[in-house]
Amino acid sequence: MENRVHKIPHSYLQPLARGLLVLTVLIVMAACGPRTQDTEPPTQTPSLDPGIATMPDGQRLPLSRWRALGEEPKAVILGVHGFNDYRSGWSVLGHDLRQRGVSVYAYDQRGFGATEHRGVWAGTEVLISDLAVVVDLLREQYPNTPLYIAGESMGGAVALLTHARHPELDIDGTILLAPAVWNRGAMPWYQRFALWAASWVAPERKLTGSGVQVRPSDNRDMLRALGRDPLIQRGARIDALRGLANLMDAAQSAIPHYRGRTLILYGEKDEIIPYRPTCQMFQRLPDAEQWRAALYREGYHMLTRDLQGGVVRQDIGDWVLNPNAALSSGEEAALAGRLGEFCGLSA
Repeated sequence: MENRVHKIPHSYLQPLARGLLVLTVLIVMAACGPRTQDTEPPTQTPSLDPGIATMPDGQRLPLSRWRALGEEPKAVILGVHGFNDYRSGWSVLGHDLRQRGVSVYAYDQRGFGATEHRGVWAGTEVLISDLAVVVDLLREQYPNTPLYIAGESMGGAVALLTHARHPELDIDGTILLAPAVWNRGAMPWYQRFALWAASWVAPERKLTGSGVQVRPSDNRDMLRALGRDPLIQRGARIDALRGLANLMDAAQSAIPHYRGRTLILYGEKDEIIPYRPTCQMFQRLPDAEQWRAALYREGYHMLTRDLQGGVVRQDIGDWVLNPNAALSSGEEAALAGRLGEFCGLSA
């Protein structure tokens, strides 16, 4: 594994390096700077209503639910989507798991989907607070039902941070799907510098990532459908990318403080979140007996929606219904075995 060749996977950070020399001259003279959404002080009691989760500051986050078949769900999953995605990213999992008696909820994080100020970064602390509020609202609704958070990519970073900073959250476990733990320390220096410079010189400039060859999934039909979906964001403001980098830094830093039952899923063919910071996460996680991992040989980044996504969805259902049972895929891996070999830890 030491000789593995891995493409630089971030489809937005790479183009920033091209303007490096020009940006160097302009940094000190920059009059603007990175922007985050304005937030209001708490003014109301948060609530969970059909199609909407209302936050304490009055922000209304669109909400979807895939109700379990039967009278009461055997378990509930709250999905937290990735960067430029929105709640619909959980629909395939929701349709699958409702057949097994599991209800799936998902909401649009601020700045994404159908929320206000779409495209403007909300800030790490706001994203964490929103998730904690929605968890509490779901726990009120399902006081005696196993409740899990599932975070994909950026949503995985939000879930990890929320659980690390709020150990009092009344949840039964967390599912991290290719969590965004690609911190700046794992990025090439020119990407770090270019992102910092550009976020001060041209924070509102939008990058599309065109010309950068990465594959988020092998499911081309699904990717084409996303390309036609008006709620999928195409490209990103530079200051939003800076905010994402800050979030990933914080997530990697929080790993030693993370506790709780966790299932971590990663694809060997992931071209978005590199394997090195992911392996660093596995090595730094405390309480090895509290987390389990599956390493999918045919998995890309969008694990539940890849061509082999049915295998991943089956594993998620297996785990939430019985966290101690074997995963159907047979792809469970440990640092002492195949996961360690993948990470280059074995001799």
